Amino acid sequence: MSEETQEYLERRTLRRGNAGPLLLTGLGVAYVVSGDYSGWNPGLAEGGFGGLAVAMVLMGLMYTCMVFALAELSAILPTAGGGYGFARRALGTWGGFLTGTAILIEYILAPAAIVCFIGDYVESLNLFGLESGWPVYLVCFVIFIGVHLWGVGEALRFSLVITAIAVAALLVFVFGAFTDFSMANLDDIKADPDAVGSSSWLPFGLLGIWAAFPFGMWFFLGVEGVPLAAEETRDPARTLPKAMAWSMGVLLLLALLTFLAATGARGSSAIQDVGNPLVEALQPKGEPTTLSRVVNYAGLAGLVASFFSLIFAGSRQLFALSRAGYLPRFLSLTSRRKAPYLGLLLPGALGFALAAGSGEGAKMLNIAVFGATISYALMSLSHIVLRKREPHLPRPYRTPGGVVTSSIAFVLACAALVATFLVDKQAAFIALCVYAVAVAYFALYSRHRLVAAAPEEEFAALAEAEAELARD
Repeated sequence: MSEETQEYLERRTLRRGNAGPLLLTGLGVAYVVSGDYSGWNPGLAEGGFGGLAVAMVLMGLMYTCMVFALAELSAILPTAGGGYGFARRALGTWGGFLTGTAILIEYILAPAAIVCFIGDYVESLNLFGLESGWPVYLVCFVIFIGVHLWGVGEALRFSLVITAIAVAALLVFVFGAFTDFSMANLDDIKADPDAVGSSSWLPFGLLGIWAAFPFGMWFFLGVEGVPLAAEETRDPARTLPKAMAWSMGVLLLLALLTFLAATGARGSSAIQDVGNPLVEALQPKGEPTTLSRVVNYAGLAGLVASFFSLIFAGSRQLFALSRAGYLPRFLSLTSRRKAPYLGLLLPGALGFALAAGSGEGAKMLNIAVFGATISYALMSLSHIVLRKREPHLPRPYRTPGGVVTSSIAFVLACAALVATFLVDKQAAFIALCVYAVAVAYFALYSRHRLVAAAPEEEFAALAEAEAELARD
């Protein structure tokens, strides 16, 4: 390695060895926990209790299969590139770029959406007399990006504390809501007689199951971001698979308990259109209770946890793509505390501008979901390709079920991608336009300026060299 290349990489180095299994498990849950508090319930208006229940089970299966596949891939290539690095090895530079861009769409749009929800919570709780708007958004971005700039260890510990509060409150909610549980409340949405296969459990028929897919994803959206912390993890080949499995187990349990408790306590019809379904479930007469107030404040903690952790994920994916030359290289520069400061500040500024300019949190989350489903399909496909093309590649961790597992994730991810058009065509087309601009930038400019010494590129180049030797 030349002195110039070495200097380039030294100026783009993250702080290593800060994260262990507990912090990474907390990170995985933090990405997602806000989705238990809100966002999933409009799926009841799309599919009813039965439709959303089936969608949640299928999406839970998709995420579980994908997490097992990513656990294997992250043990093979433990770098900050995450999904981009996996796809780069399996699908080439175009596959790497398309995957990384889809992940960026998810992790830049999701914080912008969540900060809008934080503003709504602050206003509804009458905290300090503040109203939802750009001052609240700005304070959130400044404070939480500031913690990330301070250092990854401090950031992950902060995230763990906030996540623990949000999870504890969810368990308190479940205990309180189950005291009012009634089976009759589950299927109280009026059935559409014209829908194919409609019933009290599937009021909008079989198509309602498919339309509810994006909302079933909200119980798990973001957990795939754990591998992005690979370069800052102790013994990543062992730690990442363990943390991903633990976090997925916690999320599956929370999804099941939250969904049943909320719908059974208040009724599917009553919570399908509200912004705060858990609080509504605890207020059958519309009057606040001590428990509903506690859950309301905890919902704010859940939103903060997801907002904070998604900023982390977006900065690491941007850092890796920039370090390898797919995006402008200056974005991967790190500070004296080894934080990718421009990778934090630029997406933060963009997220703030989107939130302040539109205030449409639901729309931005739908765009984020569209990007997420593309990345899921490509990451699952990467696992399949690498298993077939490089069966002898050293694998410290092996996915249970092999390509069958990743194939299930791939098929369900493709189905979820199509379902986004059923729910919000405008959001899907906006995401496609953003994607098209990114593809044009890569095709015309950055693909000719990639950095061969970046870890993900070096790993892929090694595979190509080995393949050439084998042919000779």
